[in-house]
Amino acid sequence: MFIKRRKRFRRKKVCAFCVDNIKYVDYKDAKTLRGFMTERGKIIPRRISGNCAHHQRQLTLAIKRARNMALLPFTAE
Repeated sequence: MFIKRRKRFRRKKVCAFCVDNIKYVDYKDAKTLRGFMTERGKIIPRRISGNCAHHQRQLTLAIKRARNMALLPFTAE
């Protein structure tokens, strides 16, 4: 009595910055950075966003700089 389980095909997530050929993630572009944050203000991890390690590090630094410059909130209101 063996139950066959289907293996799910998961598409490899691609880095949004590599696809658009962006070399540097700018902290002043708050509109782009908001897409990589939750509603509560947390940074979305790499395994969920699909970013490469290089761009995820740049993204994290840019979000933190934007928070200090008051372009992005630290937490939800």
